[in-house]
Amino acid sequence: MYREYKQKLAEKDTPPFRMSRQHGSFPVGKHTRMAEREKLDVLSLLREGLKYGGTGASHVFVILGASGDLAKKKIYPTLWWLYRDGLVPEKTYFIGYARSKMSIEDIRQKALPFMKVKDSEKQKLDEFFKVNEYIAGSYDKPDGFAKLNKAIEEKGSCNRIFYLALPPSVYESVTLNLKAVCMSKGDKWTRIVVEKPFGKDLESSNQLSNHLAALFKEEEIYRIDHYLGKEMVQNLMVLRFANKIFSPIWNRDGIASVVISFKEPFGTQGRGGYFDEFGIIRDVMQNHLLQILTLVAMEKPPTTAAEDIRNEKVKVLKSISPVELDNVVLGQYVGNPDGEGDQKQGYLDDPTVPKGSTTPTFVTAVLMVKNERWEGVPFILRCGKALNERKAEVRIQFKDIAGDIFPSGDVKRNELVIRVQPDEAVYLKMMTKSPGMSFGCEETELDLSYNSRYKDLKLPDAYERLILDVFTGSQIHFVRSDELSEAWRIFTPLLHRIEKEKPKPISYKYGSRGPPESDELCSRFNFTYTGTYRWEKPKM
Repeated sequence: MYREYKQKLAEKDTPPFRMSRQHGSFPVGKHTRMAEREKLDVLSLLREGLKYGGTGASHVFVILGASGDLAKKKIYPTLWWLYRDGLVPEKTYFIGYARSKMSIEDIRQKALPFMKVKDSEKQKLDEFFKVNEYIAGSYDKPDGFAKLNKAIEEKGSCNRIFYLALPPSVYESVTLNLKAVCMSKGDKWTRIVVEKPFGKDLESSNQLSNHLAALFKEEEIYRIDHYLGKEMVQNLMVLRFANKIFSPIWNRDGIASVVISFKEPFGTQGRGGYFDEFGIIRDVMQNHLLQILTLVAMEKPPTTAAEDIRNEKVKVLKSISPVELDNVVLGQYVGNPDGEGDQKQGYLDDPTVPKGSTTPTFVTAVLMVKNERWEGVPFILRCGKALNERKAEVRIQFKDIAGDIFPSGDVKRNELVIRVQPDEAVYLKMMTKSPGMSFGCEETELDLSYNSRYKDLKLPDAYERLILDVFTGSQIHFVRSDELSEAWRIFTPLLHRIEKEKPKPISYKYGSRGPPESDELCSRFNFTYTGTYRWEKPKM
């Protein structure tokens, strides 16, 4: 999709990586940034790359659960952005379906605060809602689906996308009714988009997968993990397989450890009842972080076709043994008496959380990939709520220099860091001579910060990419059934043991880095944290 854009970038005289020290930065030179000389119309390039399988074909996008939070906060805003930018087929219609008695105007008012509409776009927004409608109906009776199908058929022969923004408890009845009443006819296709959670453990996940497989083909099912739509997650494959410098060292000979982190600075804040049912392992680690791990660890696929990539990801998952509780740290945040506002409230102070709950809000887990490339290299997954910052990143720490000739303690390990959010960036932490008369070493970085290097280019939202992929039929960034099964195989024994034994999580203060025992576990598995260097967002 971005091929033409990348080709134009390659043809331009672009500046090199910025090299910066912790307390300043070296000048980039007299290069004039490409975006300042010529603004590429990236959207037009995307439009040229889209193929919808038949000119003039109509498309209907159905949002099941249109009255819910996900629909108003993510799906309707995303559909609006794609419509605004001309990235959906010309004859595309949108239908919301839910049990609530409401109108399309009600939907509009609920979604509007999240749609980021400029004054100059209000007429376009009116046009968008003219191709929207809403139908109220039951999830378990065919009458409402017959009404939905009638509305779809009024658009003519069309391709159909059904987005299930629904609780898993109604998946079975909804998909049965879709299969019986609402499938496309003739040469037109149907695609089903399913949101997580995909079950609670291996058994329930397999039950859901078997149910869907009995109704739809695998190529019709799009299991969405929105982290796979993020810019820097998608960049992992390019960094790995399009840069020769990484090939010789991307293995157990060069890498000491890999840390994949997800940190949130806020707690459950009144939503603890839902969180307590699933927990942070199911919410973040078993899906988002494990998917990132597969992209870091996978072998080079034969092509960039969806099946080739997903085959390699499955091979990685098959090489991982179930997580052991001995290699896990569980934490739960408590109120910080020195904090402000919500920071004074601990997890158990949330009135929606069951009294005495031992559900962890922080987890560090060590996984080992047992194959020739990664034998002995720990993959450390960390995620938590109510921490000191918002951050998601991949930190690849390389091994120590053999035969270090410099003063003891000066030389630190090299690290390649892929910062997923916020402030997307790729930087390589390395050593350089301290400026001046001394011959000491100093930590510095080769830094590609996206908001500096591509400052005139707006990165699309993850949902924009993924919904666009559904239209184009690309399943590269969606989870296949065997991927899902292997992921649950890795975490189900741990989840069941935690639920059975209810080990008491370690307390950590709201706004801290998490429990110190997490750092101790990382150190035990060959990750060195010195705290001597911190990446700073480059100044514009």
